Amino acid sequence: MDLELRGKNILITGGSKGIGKAIASLFLQEGANVGIAARNKETMQSIKNELPQLHTYSIDVTNEHERVRLIDEFISQFGQIDILVNNAGGSNGGKTLETELSLFHQAMELNYFSAVHLSQLAGQYMKEQGKGAIVNITSIFGRESGGKVTYNNAKAALISFTKSFADEMIPYGVRVNSIAPGSILHETGNWQKRLEENPEQINRFVKEQIPAGRFGTVEEVANAVVFLASKKASWIVGASINVDGGQSRMNF
Repeated sequence: MDLELRGKNILITGGSKGIGKAIASLFLQEGANVGIAARNKETMQSIKNELPQLHTYSIDVTNEHERVRLIDEFISQFGQIDILVNNAGGSNGGKTLETELSLFHQAMELNYFSAVHLSQLAGQYMKEQGKGAIVNITSIFGRESGGKVTYNNAKAALISFTKSFADEMIPYGVRVNSIAPGSILHETGNWQKRLEENPEQINRFVKEQIPAGRFGTVEEVANAVVFLASKKASWIVGASINVDGGQSRMNF
């Protein structure tokens, strides 16, 4: 299927590893111009060696001024932005009573405010162009209990923002949606570390909690993201789509 993405200008945050890297790689396969933003310079150099056609931006997305610089540099380089994928994120803390309030602020800055601000910045250009797509990477645990509370809260807020911003932007030809992954296994992720530390416990978790009987892959998430960003998904607006092998317990 031709997703009509050749020559499109794509910006992906948190694009140097894991899900972000898989998304970047797939967009490149579709013939798009792809820029990735991340703060780890060593990881950025590594992916640049692997995928030399990538454009890389070393920034900290939790910094408001650097977010502005990122969009300015991307527009200066490509002339316009067609697709933004807000993938940067991470978890911290533990149980609510054991987690400092500052960690809640940090989680919101990384997982939520960075995506909101970048969506505002990119969305203004997309509005003027009369076209564009934004895909936010959330989590099934933004829709139901599970995982760390700081992460859950931030992803829940991002799912809510996705629908609100989608309704605001669709009259201008800009679609906003989100992908909510379940438990995804990749070499730099937390599940890989847990699997190495306690394979019996993690294998039991997979058997009991994931109906498909295995972890998801970064490529499976990337497939959904790239489709959702394409014209083939033109009537999908404000949706949050689970990519989880049936792991979520929600029935709607």
